[in-house]
Amino acid sequence: MPEPVDTVEMQAALLRLRRTSGLPVTFGGLLSDPRHARIVELNGAQTTALRGLVIAAGSGLGGKSIALSRPCAVTDYPSSRHISHEYDTAVAAEGLRSVVAVPVVVRRRVRGVLYGALREPLTLGDRTFDAAVAAARDVEQALVVRDEVQQLLSVTRDQVTDPRAAPGAWEDVREAHRELRALAPKVADPALRKELLSVCARLASASGAQEPHAREVLLAPREIDVLACVASGATNAVAAGRLGLRPETVKGYLRSAMRKLGAHTRLEAVVAARRAGLLP
Repeated sequence: MPEPVDTVEMQAALLRLRRTSGLPVTFGGLLSDPRHARIVELNGAQTTALRGLVIAAGSGLGGKSIALSRPCAVTDYPSSRHISHEYDTAVAAEGLRSVVAVPVVVRRRVRGVLYGALREPLTLGDRTFDAAVAAARDVEQALVVRDEVQQLLSVTRDQVTDPRAAPGAWEDVREAHRELRALAPKVADPALRKELLSVCARLASASGAQEPHAREVLLAPREIDVLACVASGATNAVAAGRLGLRPETVKGYLRSAMRKLGAHTRLEAVVAARRAGLLP
């Protein structure tokens, strides 16, 4: 079963690669095991010949890229002597000639491969290579974020169930909440983002500190993100770095949150947010 990034970030990366490189055909997929990748996404293809193709490490152009963990290209795929030709039938069905393949590498491990191709035998220039590498980096960043989210979710599910299980557990809960809130805007897959925010909400209410008659306060998601950083002792500059925002933007969100919470200081805002069940 394809992973979420296959259907979300992979599609976006292939579309960006077509737009930035001018290549008419792009395609790719993630590894299903350490030695095999499955082509699951196509952009600009005229047939379905490449869809579902399983690429073995060392075989064909993509397999060579996977095995070497670096970009590889051929000017004329059918006649190239630098690759093996297990996939010639599918490549010929799509009419591809000049092809570049770039591995998706996360923490020194190949996780997938992206291709860009022309239907004529022309030498691919630096601009094309740079665009292909940039597209692969987009997918790599998406995988890094997803890995971090999955790891945090695995840890925090236990904390939501029993946050008093160990000394200092509440600080762990608050740190996990802050990290998850910071990662949420970077998650492309809507189902995973929904689960992430659901866990955040459960973490925020896990302490039972919400006052029974506390007035309902509606804060924007980014206002909560900023308060979560402030609660950990972060300055505006540090919060900006964690959230990918400008310090002036963080200051604006904080000012707005304080006004809604009726707080006059950063500490008062954090306390009020906890009383309202918005922070753990």
